[in-house]
Amino acid sequence: MGAIFGPAGSPEAFSKKYKSSADMPKYLREYGLDAFEYQCGQGVRVSDALGASLKEKAAEEGITLSLHAPYFISLSSVEPEKRDKSIDYILQSAAAAKKMGAKRIVIHSGSCSKISREEALSLAKDTLSRARKAAVEAGFEDIIFCPETMGKFNQLGNLEEVLELCRLDESFLPTIDFGHLNARTLGGVNSKEAFEHILSEIEAKLGSDRLKRFHSHFSKIEYTEGGGEKRHLTFEDTLYGPDFEPLMELIAKKNLSPTFICESAGTQDADALAMKKSYQKFILGRNEK
Repeated sequence: MGAIFGPAGSPEAFSKKYKSSADMPKYLREYGLDAFEYQCGQGVRVSDALGASLKEKAAEEGITLSLHAPYFISLSSVEPEKRDKSIDYILQSAAAAKKMGAKRIVIHSGSCSKISREEALSLAKDTLSRARKAAVEAGFEDIIFCPETMGKFNQLGNLEEVLELCRLDESFLPTIDFGHLNARTLGGVNSKEAFEHILSEIEAKLGSDRLKRFHSHFSKIEYTEGGGEKRHLTFEDTLYGPDFEPLMELIAKKNLSPTFICESAGTQDADALAMKKSYQKFILGRNEK
């Protein structure tokens, strides 16, 4: 199948022409993309009608859907009621994903600002395990949980922590946000060697099948030495990374089939297409050898 590419949420160019997310699949197919991540960052509000329409139109246009669960999920909160509420948000996200025919939900891990990283990870593992059990009991066993690597220092979700969360269940896939990882390492994830290390770690911890199918976010992100991630940029930026071409070369060379969701600030359609074209160039080069 190969890698697939698309935007997170509505790019500026789409918003100028269309009002409804139901128009997104047609827009993306005409644009040359193959994936779309529906944003429920501020809460899950997907009507039955919108869900059904998105499901039908995505199938017609050959667009693969995923869904981003609410940002305020905190798997590692020190308050038990917040962790229980996070399970509820995950179930709401799974229900919305099911409506629209999305298979993957992206989940933020939470904070570790008040406790040690080890304590935070332990709480997150318990919360996510309970969420998975509840999802299966509710009939959402086919929805794949995709814990995300995070960009701020005080957030749970470095590479090792996310891979550890994914080891809880064989169905889980990591959301590797290369921009976040670059931000939290202050520019340390912006080379072929750094990308190679990440891919090797996924394979070592989760196996070759999950490496082949992992979920990913990609954008250039401004960061600060005090906190890590500051804000998302576009591929026009030349000061901050990461650059996508070395990664596209590796994905093509290793014959992997991840989903790449671009989170650029407003130009996520154009930047996703730039990644896809780069990937296709390397695929062509590989096939010609």
